[in-house]
Amino acid sequence: MNKDHQVDDNSKNKQLETFRARDYENPMTTNQGLKVSEDEHSLKAGTRGPTLMEDFHFREKMTHFDHERIPERVVHARGYAAHGEFELYESMKKYTKAGFLQEPGSKTPVFTRFSTVAGSRGSAETVRDVRGFAVKFYTEEGNYDLVGNNIPVFFIQDAIKFPDLVHAVKPEPHNEMPQAASAHDTFWDFIANNQESAHMIMWHMSDRAIPRSFRMMEGFGVHTYRFVNEQGESHFVKFHWKPKLGVHSLVWDEAQKISGKDPDFHRRDLWESIENGDFVEFELGVQLLEEKDEFKFDFDILDPTKIWPEEQIPVKIIGKMTLNRNVDNVFAETEQVAFHPGSVVPGIDFTNDPLLQGRLFSYTDTQLIRLGGPNFHELPINRPVCPFHNNQRDGYGRQTINVGQVSYHKNSLATNKPNTSSEQDGGYVHYQEKVEGRKVQARSDSFKDHFSQARLFWNSMSVPEKQHIIEAFSFEVGKVKDMNIRQQVVDMFANVDTDMATKVAQAVGVDAPKNATQSTITESSPALSQENKAKLPHTRKVAVLIADQFDDAVLEPFLKASLDAGMSIDIVSEQFGKLTGKNGATVEVDETFLTVHSVLYDALYIVGGQAKQPKKFEMDLADFVNEAYMHFKPIGAAPDAQKLLDQTNVKPGPGVLTDLTVSGDGKQWADTVAAHRFWDRKLYD
Repeated sequence: MNKDHQVDDNSKNKQLETFRARDYENPMTTNQGLKVSEDEHSLKAGTRGPTLMEDFHFREKMTHFDHERIPERVVHARGYAAHGEFELYESMKKYTKAGFLQEPGSKTPVFTRFSTVAGSRGSAETVRDVRGFAVKFYTEEGNYDLVGNNIPVFFIQDAIKFPDLVHAVKPEPHNEMPQAASAHDTFWDFIANNQESAHMIMWHMSDRAIPRSFRMMEGFGVHTYRFVNEQGESHFVKFHWKPKLGVHSLVWDEAQKISGKDPDFHRRDLWESIENGDFVEFELGVQLLEEKDEFKFDFDILDPTKIWPEEQIPVKIIGKMTLNRNVDNVFAETEQVAFHPGSVVPGIDFTNDPLLQGRLFSYTDTQLIRLGGPNFHELPINRPVCPFHNNQRDGYGRQTINVGQVSYHKNSLATNKPNTSSEQDGGYVHYQEKVEGRKVQARSDSFKDHFSQARLFWNSMSVPEKQHIIEAFSFEVGKVKDMNIRQQVVDMFANVDTDMATKVAQAVGVDAPKNATQSTITESSPALSQENKAKLPHTRKVAVLIADQFDDAVLEPFLKASLDAGMSIDIVSEQFGKLTGKNGATVEVDETFLTVHSVLYDALYIVGGQAKQPKKFEMDLADFVNEAYMHFKPIGAAPDAQKLLDQTNVKPGPGVLTDLTVSGDGKQWADTVAAHRFWDRKLYD
């Protein structure tokens, strides 16, 4: 790697450190630096008299408070973020001249924000929704923003329809309901009348829309971009983030209950993982396509409602992102960070994807209103690590103190500085693509197949995943009040699979589709099924259900094996305090049946305690266990816990380990927890 592109992985941290204010270590002052002698009582005319206008400290404090909030994002308002670094595995010099992709082993600071799309800033996090996945790379050539989602396609093909989509999915304007949900009339009316959304809706109805955590979902750049190398050669490229922990989801009933039990579930998971040293890792992959192959497929590579199947165009893993530091202040960092797909570096360029082209305008526009003007790039979280120089001056929120007379180009007073740079010196030059055509408001015929890839997605799902899609459609469309819209949706998705649509029709009370033209696609893409992703026990959260006089000879090796496998353990009982085992060992209770619930855990281990337990303990434990069993989670029970297990609905079968005494590395237990769900469990025999 050239020295010009070497990145100190601590450079962004050092820069941010200069902006951090440790107020509690210093005397209180006004914003002008004047030390404050009183901060609890305003200045009055007598102890019971009116407040005086000359109390400048009161006025400053109240004015700042009255203006503390900024407009939330129109979409992606509910988000959480973390700092980290990106390490390159393999040089991409053959494909791109982007400096941070040249030298294997080089590290680049990053800031990554995850989000829901539809809900307001205060909405719950486990709703059925797309998740934003935005990464800011602080490179030595400037900031590069990869602004994507956890689903590789989108609802629409042209950005001019984005306001319509968002208006439809947001709460309905006449009653401002429902919050953060797509299960209502206006959304499904939009879908039925904008059938380019078919592929995206199949993903949206799948388990991908209710991820287990931000750490266990894929990320995608969605659009087709360009890599351009030093020789000016171009390759089309799509970006993928692959979580090292695999791709896992909640079940719908569980997701709804978590929204009530802990609406901060996803952000808490991210925060606690990093605080515990379980740093979050994603590998970056790229799909690369030569220009000569642009038209060799049965889909248009520029269509944002289409994937490039990985079996046809493999994903090349080129690096790893590690999120290893939580934010210090959510507002200053997570809320004020400004992402923009137009923030690129030399070697990364755009294509004619009509959705991408519209985003290049919209993102700047929205930051102007949210962050108070054109100087949002000077906020600490948005500042590049490299210096920036231009003739832009003034405006709201300006922090740079420019010196000299000149604020224009060309000039002689400053010997025509700052200078532009040639391509050889790192100046950004747009790829010279030949473009010809009449000015039209139209769409290429190559964009008009809306159902083939929706069918490909359906074909790629496992049997449980298909059932979840049917149930998701049944829930969402069942919430639609207008029966005509219900019928339109059923008829639309008969083009994907008539059997699926018929089952949904039966569930929502409309006619089975007639004269449907089901897609004839028979291929599948195994890469699309979550069942084919990595399954690891690492960071899985396990609740140990326990009472006094527990079998410590069983508990101690279980805890050791679970912790050695990287699991996170909570001791859960009826009340806080210490519990004592049969042989005198003690454990501290982390949570109670009142403060947590089964839906917040990935697996349970029932230890119990003395032979006769209070009835309330037995009832609370049974409720805890039954919920986990209904959600297909791993359940283990120690030998002494069999009587407690007999009082639950749990039946012997997949994912249920009775008389579980863990020894050695606890491989059986670790493998069971890693499996995540046991869909072949018979719940209603």
